[in-house]
Amino acid sequence: MKKILVTGGTTFVSKYVAEYFLQHDYDVYVLNRNNKPQLEGVNLIEADRHDLGYKLAGLHFDVVADVTAYDEEDVADLLAALDTYDRYILISSSAVYPENGIQPFMENSELAVNNFWRKYGTDKIAAEKYLLANSSHAYILRPPYLYGPMNNVYREAFVFECAEKDRHFYIPQDGNMKLQFFHVRDLCIFMKKIIDINPENHIFNVGNKETVSVKKWVEMCYQCLGKIPKFIEVHEDIIERKYFSFYNYEYYLNVDKQSELLIETTDLQTGLEESYDWYMKNKNEVVKKPYIDFIDENLIKLTRR
Repeated sequence: MKKILVTGGTTFVSKYVAEYFLQHDYDVYVLNRNNKPQLEGVNLIEADRHDLGYKLAGLHFDVVADVTAYDEEDVADLLAALDTYDRYILISSSAVYPENGIQPFMENSELAVNNFWRKYGTDKIAAEKYLLANSSHAYILRPPYLYGPMNNVYREAFVFECAEKDRHFYIPQDGNMKLQFFHVRDLCIFMKKIIDINPENHIFNVGNKETVSVKKWVEMCYQCLGKIPKFIEVHEDIIERKYFSFYNYEYYLNVDKQSELLIETTDLQTGLEESYDWYMKNKNEVVKKPYIDFIDENLIKLTRR
């Protein structure tokens, strides 16, 4: 039985990763501070990743799945505490690419500050660089927006809520901005392929090959409830993150290297329907933002003028 160490293990991506590998007969260890409910069947290592001491001494992991590293210090402290391991997979981000770079972004494209993501992106760059410089067993995965069951981020959940309440949907500009998604299960499948195959490439963009417009994505979310949205376009100079789930930033990752190992990805409509099923049973886990309040207090009057 292979051993995997998952950082986190209690929220969205890290929780899904832990459950996925439990279901695939791995001996799953999770590293967290034990301030949220734990998955049944995992081995808990209760600690702060910056104060591990000898918590990992004597343990060998076939793979380390570092889902919760945000900066160089996060990686450095975990590497220093690890005894032995075969592979280290860091979940990075598409935010490492500057918004004005040449698209589609390739794995060897320039890494620089992204003025939408700022410190989040530059910290991810530093984490990647440290890991690659200090581990010959490292793999870097750069996903776009992740979605699927267990997503407690107020993205598709926000649209589902609007659909439930039969609200008009306020959309930035004409809604033609393109976004790229990746189902969290496909991320796990790809991680398992890395573990099984040990590919020569060590940096992968990961995501659906196709993009989707914001407007189409909202329509697909409403379709999960059998509804059709009525859109109101917002052309005023208002920060879109006050009333919408995404930055007004279109980007596209080239995922050809991923496609050599992962031929098919989850159909977006199918994945959103899975997300809605989870949302209906776990609404209390979603971390809401005051989008609806902002719309009611600011946009309704503005767009009716």
